[in-house]
Amino acid sequence: MSVQKKFKVGILGSGVGGIGTSHAGGYCNTPEGFEVIMACDLDPVRAQEIAKMAPNCEVVTDIAKVLSNPEIDIVDICLPPHLHYPIMMQALDAGKHVVCEKPFVSSLKETDAFIKKSEEVGKKVFPVFQYRYGVGFQRFLHLRNNGLLGKAYAGSMETHWRRDAPYYAVDWRGTWAGENGGTIVSHATHIHDLVTEIFGRVEQVSAFLDVRVNPVETEDCAAIAMKTASGALVTSSITLGNSGDMSRIRACFEHVTVESGLQPYTIGNGDWTFTARDSASQQLLDRELDKIQETKVRFDGLMADIYKALIDSPDASPPSTADARHSMELITAIYQADRSKMTQSLPLDSTHPLYAGWQPSK
Repeated sequence: MSVQKKFKVGILGSGVGGIGTSHAGGYCNTPEGFEVIMACDLDPVRAQEIAKMAPNCEVVTDIAKVLSNPEIDIVDICLPPHLHYPIMMQALDAGKHVVCEKPFVSSLKETDAFIKKSEEVGKKVFPVFQYRYGVGFQRFLHLRNNGLLGKAYAGSMETHWRRDAPYYAVDWRGTWAGENGGTIVSHATHIHDLVTEIFGRVEQVSAFLDVRVNPVETEDCAAIAMKTASGALVTSSITLGNSGDMSRIRACFEHVTVESGLQPYTIGNGDWTFTARDSASQQLLDRELDKIQETKVRFDGLMADIYKALIDSPDASPPSTADARHSMELITAIYQADRSKMTQSLPLDSTHPLYAGWQPSK
């Protein structure tokens, strides 16, 4: 294991809705591993929210000041999506590790470029999949890793949220140029990652996308069917026209039926139920579930796991660049499946028609 050190972090973008502030909380709650020393935002008042959490944090409005600071080990990108790729590449060129919010970039071509760059400069890139962290999902992993689930049969997921005019008052939202896509990019990416962790990587996908709720450029409803590496058949229902915000996963296995709670932002930590198909096995199942009591949630869990990876801890398992690529593959395949009305097979390579980007030509 490498000699342990405290990594110094610069956060770019406080984020609409406080996503940068949420990241900062995750770092501050792993004080043995991180120190947030710079917060950058065009609005210094928003960046000050981060500085309030980190006593030695300097507020700046120029990204270049963060990238050029020799003290900073990690650049955390919470900027509008169209800025992710260029800033990520600049951060890697500056010799920084990178943590980047979704959507990571705007194409598989850019994905392959940042993976290659990270390997060339010897720095790590961590995609943000905070839904993996929470007691509900960790209990699922415990059952799976101990062979108690059996064969994967089928599953469903719902991303039923409400997004009205105030949400789209931010000028880059709802646009191809600013947001890089619609609800499959901005709202369902995390739950799709979680289902991939449950059932295995997606190998085939069919999709229908539509703009039905809001007068925007990008889709706000979707119906998606997937076949995964485990053989399980999975559906994803997405809308921004629900009466409120609700996310749910159901997963049917040979021995157990798994259902998440309805929490839209903390689904990994929600009220998951695990029901044995053979009622006589329920007590054994419950005893195993009781072994997982508390875990770090969302960004607390993610940042703690990133720290383990940075010090080469053998039990580290944060989201990887391979996970980022599969997420981008799935987005690419969904758009092409909808437009071509044909099932798409994954993985995708540079010969795919949307390899360079799924944004429609003007």
